[in-house]
Amino acid sequence: MPSARRFPLLLIGAFFALYVIWGSTYLVIRIGIETWPPLLLAGSRFTIAGTLLYAVLRFRGVPSPTWQQWRAAGMIGFLLLVCGNGGVSLAEHAGVASGVAALSVAVVPLFTLICGLFWGHRNTGLEWAGILLGLVGMILLNLGSNLQASPYGAALVIFAAATWAFGSVWSRYLPLPAGPMASAAEMIVAGVVMLAGSALIGEHMEHSPGVAGWAALAYLVVFGSIVAFSAYMYLLKNVRPAAATSYAYVNPVVAVLLGIVFADEHIGMAESVAMTVIISAVVLIGLPQWRKPKTV
Repeated sequence: MPSARRFPLLLIGAFFALYVIWGSTYLVIRIGIETWPPLLLAGSRFTIAGTLLYAVLRFRGVPSPTWQQWRAAGMIGFLLLVCGNGGVSLAEHAGVASGVAALSVAVVPLFTLICGLFWGHRNTGLEWAGILLGLVGMILLNLGSNLQASPYGAALVIFAAATWAFGSVWSRYLPLPAGPMASAAEMIVAGVVMLAGSALIGEHMEHSPGVAGWAALAYLVVFGSIVAFSAYMYLLKNVRPAAATSYAYVNPVVAVLLGIVFADEHIGMAESVAMTVIISAVVLIGLPQWRKPKTV
């Protein structure tokens, strides 16, 4: 009985981390990049979080990943964190509003279905309808003033969504370390890669980050990385892909509301319509998958 109770509590906590905490990270990233260079912030975030998580796990007796597991974790970390999260950070640095960045990443479930075709997954008619509706939503989103003002940022958030989706699907077929060690290894590799990229392009601190900058980094390390990313990897292994990526329903709403309240962001009519269309598309995609039993 205790284990049966613990499992639902873990699921509830994991979904809360994805829905609420991850939704808030878009605003926190925007606050952070006001004083931190984007790649330096992201690289520091994941290097610190991954190292802390790795140290705790090793202290508790969890074996270190094998070379094959490090390589697999590095590939997934590169796709999800370097390309996915790093792309979002660069897009927000280019002027994309945090709420719009979250809305763009809401198309991850659409890309997930498309990426699944590489592994022989067949989409239903309802899922194809969701994909087409989602593409319409993406077009509407790009007609909005926010992304039109930053074509570079628009390309980055779409690229981030596509690489995140591909990495999420591919992760189910790679020999990753068990449990949280997979998150630790992915964050360490991704963090080192982003710090190297930051140095190569000449990023440097203009001045001290101040209280807000350090607080943003701490929040992203503890909640956005260790808690939320570990919860995502846990859900990828324990629930259906549609359920694991269902954060796309909620993150845009959370990010938009927080951006409006705390960052004085404004979402135009085109973005509002696009949000309705994209979330409707994600619901269409998720309906048949939520009804299917989980298969391993």
